[in-house]
Amino acid sequence: MLIIKNTVWYFIFSIHHYITDELIVAHTNEAEYRSFIANQKNEALHSRIIVMPIPYNLQVSQEERIYQKMIHDSDMAHVHIAPHALRVAAIFSILTRLEDSKKQGVDIVKKMRLYDGESVEGFNQLDVEELRKEFPVEGMKGIDPRYVINRISSTIIRKEVPSINALDVLRSLKEGLDQHASISDDDKETYMNYISIARREYDEIAKKEVQKAFVYSYEESAKTLMDNYLDNVEAFCNKNKLRDPLTGEEMNPDEKLMRSIEEQIGISENAKRAFREEILIRISAYARKGKRFEYSSHERLREAIQKKLFADLKDVVKITTSSKTPDESQLKKVNEVIARLIDEYGYNSVSANELLRYVGSLLNR
Repeated sequence: MLIIKNTVWYFIFSIHHYITDELIVAHTNEAEYRSFIANQKNEALHSRIIVMPIPYNLQVSQEERIYQKMIHDSDMAHVHIAPHALRVAAIFSILTRLEDSKKQGVDIVKKMRLYDGESVEGFNQLDVEELRKEFPVEGMKGIDPRYVINRISSTIIRKEVPSINALDVLRSLKEGLDQHASISDDDKETYMNYISIARREYDEIAKKEVQKAFVYSYEESAKTLMDNYLDNVEAFCNKNKLRDPLTGEEMNPDEKLMRSIEEQIGISENAKRAFREEILIRISAYARKGKRFEYSSHERLREAIQKKLFADLKDVVKITTSSKTPDESQLKKVNEVIARLIDEYGYNSVSANELLRYVGSLLNR
C-alpha cells in the first residue's frame, strides 16, 4: 500500500494517566494533511505528530505491476489487455511524477529509464544515486494509479470489446485530463506532452514487436549477424584475412557489411576503427572473466545489430502490413505473423490485427 499511494503517514503519541503509552498510525493524502494542520482546532496535536511523507512509485516496471494487480483484483480481469498497453500508461504516470534534472545530458526520458534500471549510454549507478539526491522528496505529485485504472475501465466500457490496446489507453488518459478536477491548466499542458512522449515510446515498441515477429527466429538472426560482424572486425583490427567457408579461399574483411551495421548508430568513417577496437577490448574482458560475449553484451552494438535487421526488413513489413488487397503470399505472411504474435508475444487476434494495421500506418508516414 505504501508503494502505490502518494500519502502522508503520521503517528500520534499519547501518554495516558493510567495506561501505557499509545501510538495511533494513520494515513491521508498531502492536501488533506495540510488542511488538518491549518485548522487551529488541531493545534494541540501538532507536537504529538511525526510525519512520514511516502512518495509515489518512480519505476515504470513496478508501476506496470501495480496496474496488473489492481486489474487482477477487479471486475476487469476478463478483458484482454494487449502487451505494452499498461507499460505506456506507466510511462505517462511516472513522467508526471518526476522532476526535471539539472544534470547535464539528462532529459526526463533518460531519467525515467535510469530509475527503472535500464542501461543508458554514458551513465552508471552513481549517476542514478546523484539524480535521487537532487530531489529527496521526488514523487509527491503527479498522476495516481487509481486515475489510470479508472481510465482503463472507461475505455473498456466505451469500446464494447473485451480487448484494449496501448492506443486505447493513451486516448482515454488524454480525454480524462479535462475531467480531472485537481489538474491545473499548466499541468494539463505538461501532461499532454507526456502523453505524446509515451506515444512515441510505444511507436518504437510496436515497430520492433512487428519486425521481430516477421523474423522466424529473431534472436538467432541477430546472433548470426553479430558473429559475422565480429569475425570481420577481428580480422580488420588484426590485419588478417578471412577464409571463405565454402571455397576455402582467403578474402579481405567485409567492409561493406561492417559499415552497414555501424552506420545504423552513427559511427563515422573516422570513428570506425576506435569503435571496432573497443568491441575487441570488451570481448577480451569477457573472456578473462570466463564469460561469453553475447548479442546484448554491448549496448551500442546490440542497437546497431537490431537496427540493421529492422532496416533490412522494413520494406517487407511496410508492403505486407499496408497492402489493402494483399496477394496470396502477402496474406500468408500476415497470417504467419499474426499467429506468432498470438502464440509468442501475448496478443489475441483482435489486438494482433490492430497492431499490424498501426505499424503499417507508421511505416507509410
